[in-house]
Amino acid sequence: MPVPPTITPKLASQHTLTPGQVASMFNVNPKTVARWASSGLLGSIRTPGGHRRFREADVVELLNRRVN
Repeated sequence: MPVPPTITPKLASQHTLTPGQVASMFNVNPKTVARWASSGLLGSIRTPGGHRRFREADVVELLNRRVN
């Protein structure tokens, strides 16, 4: 089976993702993503309204760690 190419954080843009978008990438519940942020596994940014957003580069880095 071919190995998927590794995306480096430098290749990822600096866009932010919602917990739902991150959850889809990992095939988990958005609450799991919130727990990852609370535990420090994944850094998050809070919007002025208090919602979490995740830097795409951080998400890609975590995704690559979980795949390899």
